[in-house]
Amino acid sequence: MYLDKIIEFIQGKRRILFFLFFDVVFIALAVWLAFLLRFDGNIPLQYLEKGTIKNMIILALIFSLPIFYSFRLYSFSWAYVSASELISLFKAVFLSFLTLAVIFLIFQDQDFFKGFPRSTLFISYFLIFILTGGIRFAKRIYFQMFKEKGGDRERTLIVGAGDAGEQLLRSIFASRSSFYLPVGFADDNPAKRGVSIHGLNVLGRIDDIPNTVKEYKVEGLIIALPSVGSKTIKKAVEMGRKAGLRKIKIVPPIGEIINGEISVRNIREVEVEDLLGREPVGLDLKPIQNSIKDKRVLITGAAGSIGSELSKQIAGFNPSNVLLLDQDETGIFNISKDLKERFPHLKHGSLIVDIKNKMIIDRIFSKFQPNVVFHAAAYKHVPLMENQPSEAVRNNIFGTKTVAEASLKYRAEKFVFISTDKAVNPSSVMGASKRIGEMICQSLNQKNNTKFVSVRFGNVLDSRGSVIPIFRKQIQKRGPIEITHSEMKRYFMTTPEACLLVMQAGSMGQGGEVFVLDMGKPVKIIDLAKEMIRLSGFEPDKDIPIVISEPRPGEKLFEEILTAEEGTIATQHQKIFMAKLSSVNGEMLEQGLNKLKEAADRFDKNEIINILKTIIPFYR
Repeated sequence: MYLDKIIEFIQGKRRILFFLFFDVVFIALAVWLAFLLRFDGNIPLQYLEKGTIKNMIILALIFSLPIFYSFRLYSFSWAYVSASELISLFKAVFLSFLTLAVIFLIFQDQDFFKGFPRSTLFISYFLIFILTGGIRFAKRIYFQMFKEKGGDRERTLIVGAGDAGEQLLRSIFASRSSFYLPVGFADDNPAKRGVSIHGLNVLGRIDDIPNTVKEYKVEGLIIALPSVGSKTIKKAVEMGRKAGLRKIKIVPPIGEIINGEISVRNIREVEVEDLLGREPVGLDLKPIQNSIKDKRVLITGAAGSIGSELSKQIAGFNPSNVLLLDQDETGIFNISKDLKERFPHLKHGSLIVDIKNKMIIDRIFSKFQPNVVFHAAAYKHVPLMENQPSEAVRNNIFGTKTVAEASLKYRAEKFVFISTDKAVNPSSVMGASKRIGEMICQSLNQKNNTKFVSVRFGNVLDSRGSVIPIFRKQIQKRGPIEITHSEMKRYFMTTPEACLLVMQAGSMGQGGEVFVLDMGKPVKIIDLAKEMIRLSGFEPDKDIPIVISEPRPGEKLFEEILTAEEGTIATQHQKIFMAKLSSVNGEMLEQGLNKLKEAADRFDKNEIINILKTIIPFYR
């Protein structure tokens, strides 16, 4: 039994024991060689008889091995060893040399150190660095020198000769099972033209890709530009297509790479999000950290696209506790499981609750006492809410009112309401319900110290029920793709980007504001459909037809982020603006809401719409 445990322990520590063994051998060898070199191969007998060499080996081991361990030189991946490990080795060797040199200096009058050739100390540690570094880089050097030249591997051009491209190339070389055979780089930086990286040259600019593909028999493209805007990525994809390449892959944005270290494992297919013309968002994470760290955070709608992403991002800012609330049982189960795996030390709870249930919501707030509330729960599908306006009113308006009033009653520090561009000049019941949600927040903000903040943004890419998953299914069935109007445009934003900006706006809010996220340029839905068809390897209207129907009830051709009447005020963040809104009369709003509740209880669709028009003059 004990023998099994010993064997199991040894197997788990094989790499540490392997390098520890060779470090002992090489440190001893380095000291011996240092004396040989110092005395031209003829070591005086006095150093052998007095045991000077043996004692120096023991001292070098005593000081070097613990320092090597503290610099994590026994816990790296052998195949992925890099310059950072070399720097750590240099620091460890220098520190151990310095420590031993100080010992010699302090005890130089002792018999043991008298007549000791100090130059051997310098030579020893130079050799220790060479030998211990050599064993750590041996595997990479072997793969670099003896890797297979081609075979079944795909001849690949890497777009981007920066840090990401270099890391990716290093990872490909280090992986024996890599499917890729890099032939060179493409980069628009003139200073990199002709530069060699790990033996491969920068062969030309991105515009030269068609010629490079032809000349070097390139079969695939990997775009390694994780920090640039989509304009450059789109250009690289277009050049790859022009060259006739069907295998085009990409390294995702740096924010999606967990440890910041790019490798073969990060490569994925190019997605439509990569080509939509949005530039990288710069964020000031300190205010977000200050607003969430050590706080109790409640997220409603936590099973939805926005709520689930918010949950994951909030977890990364070290809250003391997170409570996930939604009426979607399966969704809550999935996000709770995801948080347990990603953040094992995070204290969090999950509740299946309908936000319209006033008694349950009050009980939850009384027990949990949240400091920060992110209210993402809402019905969002415009056509469905047009047909069932009473449900839109109950959930989006009175559900919001219930959660907001509970936040006020139990003195939450901040309440962040997730709104939408459809709340501007609303043409749908859903949009009108979200605008009234904003008005409720504005009204309640005047009551006590709870700060109520609303954040508006447009469509979130690939969220549940959005056009992208719908188009994806239609493409899988080989079409047709259905579009309601050839001129229809929408603003789009990725889910992680939207959630980070929501948290940024929430941290900035002092109460009563309606923040508006800069959504970039609107995208034509027909262009989005064509791009998705091409990404799937087909040609629009040739392989997969696009058919035009007509706008559905409540749909606009163009979504407005702001009305001319509102206007905006710039904030300290370039991607976040503040809407200039007129103040809300709390009494009048309350009267309108009372009438609206009665109409919703009677399922009186016409009366609901008439009351919405009274509360929101711009609703049409």
